[in-house]
Amino acid sequence: MQWWGVYACLCAPVAFLCTLISAQLLQQQTCRLIRPSRLPTVAKEGNITLGALFSLHDAVLESELSFTSQPEPAQCTGFNFRTFRWMQTMIFAVEKINRDSRLLPNITLGYKIYDSCSSPLHALRTAVELMGGREEESDGTECQGKVPVVIGDGGSTLSLVVAHFLGVFQLPQVSYFSSCACLSNKKAFPAFLRTMPSDFFQVNALAQLVQHFGWTWVGTVAGDDAYGRGGAQIFNDKVTKLGACIGLYEIIPKNHAPAEMARIVQRIGGSGTRVVLVFALEQDAKALFSEALKHNLTGVQWLASEAWITAAILTTPEFHSILQGSMGFAIRRAEIPSLQPFLLRLHPSSFPDDPFVLQFWEEVFRCSLQNGSKGVGSDALRPCNGSEDLASVKSIYSDVSQLRISYNVYKAVYAIAHALDAMLRCVPERGPFPGGACPDTLSIRPWQLLYYLKKVDFINELGEETKFDVNGDPVAMYDLINWQHLASGEVQYATVGRFDEIRSANLEIEEENIIWNGYQRQVPVSVCSSSCPPGTRKAIRPSFPVCCFDCILCAAGEISNQTNAVECATCPPEFWSNLKRDACIPKLVEFLSYGDTMGMALLAVALLGSCATLVIGLVFACKRHTPLVRANNSELSFLILSSLWLCFLCALAFIGQPTAWSCQLRHTAFGIAFCLCLSCILGKTMVVLMAFKATLPGSNAMRWFRPPQLRAVIFLCTAVQVGICGAWLGLAPPFPRRLMTRESARIILLCDMGSTLAFSLVLGYIGLLAAVCFLLAFFARKLPDNFNEAKFITFSMLIFCAVWIAFVPAYVSSPGKYTVAVEVFAILASSYGLLLCIFAPKCYVILLRPEKNTKKHLMGNSMTEKRF
Repeated sequence: MQWWGVYACLCAPVAFLCTLISAQLLQQQTCRLIRPSRLPTVAKEGNITLGALFSLHDAVLESELSFTSQPEPAQCTGFNFRTFRWMQTMIFAVEKINRDSRLLPNITLGYKIYDSCSSPLHALRTAVELMGGREEESDGTECQGKVPVVIGDGGSTLSLVVAHFLGVFQLPQVSYFSSCACLSNKKAFPAFLRTMPSDFFQVNALAQLVQHFGWTWVGTVAGDDAYGRGGAQIFNDKVTKLGACIGLYEIIPKNHAPAEMARIVQRIGGSGTRVVLVFALEQDAKALFSEALKHNLTGVQWLASEAWITAAILTTPEFHSILQGSMGFAIRRAEIPSLQPFLLRLHPSSFPDDPFVLQFWEEVFRCSLQNGSKGVGSDALRPCNGSEDLASVKSIYSDVSQLRISYNVYKAVYAIAHALDAMLRCVPERGPFPGGACPDTLSIRPWQLLYYLKKVDFINELGEETKFDVNGDPVAMYDLINWQHLASGEVQYATVGRFDEIRSANLEIEEENIIWNGYQRQVPVSVCSSSCPPGTRKAIRPSFPVCCFDCILCAAGEISNQTNAVECATCPPEFWSNLKRDACIPKLVEFLSYGDTMGMALLAVALLGSCATLVIGLVFACKRHTPLVRANNSELSFLILSSLWLCFLCALAFIGQPTAWSCQLRHTAFGIAFCLCLSCILGKTMVVLMAFKATLPGSNAMRWFRPPQLRAVIFLCTAVQVGICGAWLGLAPPFPRRLMTRESARIILLCDMGSTLAFSLVLGYIGLLAAVCFLLAFFARKLPDNFNEAKFITFSMLIFCAVWIAFVPAYVSSPGKYTVAVEVFAILASSYGLLLCIFAPKCYVILLRPEKNTKKHLMGNSMTEKRF
């Protein structure tokens, strides 16, 4: 990864100067360095001395350089009780190992501990001090320092500086609190190991936490150091790959400038992010939250990095209103037996030469161990009276309920002890070095100890395995911590989940035990845009992150059955989307049914027409001996009525679900019935016309239009239509078909014509007969008869032709079942036209004007009765 070098450079010019000095030493093959001024230290002699660096103070006051006199020693300020406990834990582990006869028998461990004062420059000074007092070997090419290994330092920025320096000499360094992922680079830091997991795993756990709760709009605030910038950058990259977006990314300046801190808090409030990760040291986090209190920033769920999730300085009542429910990962808590009594053993009288114990005592009891008061005015400290007791004071130092980093220190000491033990137990000629050589136990070389440290693998008395991977990192195991305020006003670090690197299901969360910001049990929502529900799709907003989108309803015929769908899926041809657009349902099958209003209306009209036809037939049967019925050729009249009755009934075949038989019946029955009706009307028209032509002298035309000849004409005209329909049914019969289009929510069930040509021939033949009837009736319309039937046939044919001419465009343009309705309407309209125009006048005379139903009235004064 390219950012290793970037992070390494963050240690400032000091690290660069350190590297130059080290390289220069190697080139000159000498180990002479300028010895710094004497620094406060805690030491104990032993066969093997362990070096250690602890940031016992939070800051250092550097004296100004005048370049004319020797500078004054640096003054460290802000004594840190927690770090002091870490230091005492190291001493506890060393003394415990010295009492253990099984580990390092006959070997006594000593220690030399320095205070790095949370300053990179001061950390480098202490590292140089630990490397001081070196003796040159006979060849002058190798250096032997005071210590073969260094435990520390705490912060990542401090360890970067020290690791650069110690790495040149291959002197192993085991850190207990440095988590920057950049320190896993063995090319840059070949001698660095740690019992603190890399931030890479912490960030991985945080990213899984964000993904688990569905937070897609997250803010990140980082400290201005290698730890903060490195961890925040990895987190941003990780959550982005998981589909979330970074709503803001801010850096906390080291000087905590008020204007810049106010800007950061205002940016958090205006970003819309309800979940913000603060990846910073506890001092930087405190500065941020102090500014947040000034601006009354509430409603934010804070995610904590490991550096401050268990920081006591943030558990004071002033921060309760904004930090309640904060959550983050901390390394596993442990209970170290007998540690608390060891911590409480301290007393100035027992450690008169330990500068750190003396200062610790004054800070805890706010008293002075010097003669007289210390300080002036209100800051003056009373003299200590000697009756002070650590067991009576509640402090971070004596609190062993959250032994996390202290446990890391404990493991670091034991890892070194096991490495030394393995070195001392080496069997000659079976050692790990060339020729089976074993290390020189009388003069331990750091690079040999580094080899054994990398091979360490043991299970301590607490049942936990300790080992380092190829990058010098331990197995990552975290507790998910949730800040919960108790009724007593204290903050409880509730464990609500776990993360284990080696388990398949890395993250386990106990959601029912979590209390969120604002004392809520409901998971906060932090999204730029609310999730798109099923039935919609995401539409990215231009110039916005991918997490900011609009929800667009799926188009008709498309669905999305999952949340935050990117695209809508098209339903299969036989299905259609429901109203919510989240499921495909079968399309409605549409046809002209008897249950439709339109179908019921057409059915009623058809039945009314068939009944009217039967009634007229009954009237004609009852009055068949009257002059009017006899004059109109009762045989043809009954045949026309029968064919019209069939026309009304064939309309019923068009209503209902199409089947194979109904599709074949409806068009053939319609064609034959209308053809029979028009053939009869054609015969009647011809008879009317020729009856008057036959009155001319010498005319014998009527002999060709007697009943047998008329029957033959009707039969032949109808037979042509029967032949067309027979060929149609034989070659390409109509059949039911489901018309499905992706743009329609309905399946149209209709009858396919089978052969458009055959259907056209059927209609064309009917039209031909109607046209011939119309022409003949038109010519006979002015014949001298009081009851000229030709006029009524002319009107009926005019209506018939108008209906079917209008039928063609209406049929083509009508959708779905309306196509069938148009056809039925045309059949009924033309049938009614024929029935009413031809038979209504006759019924009117027969029933209402019987005085006109006489032979004299029908023949008039100039006509002779002719019966046809």
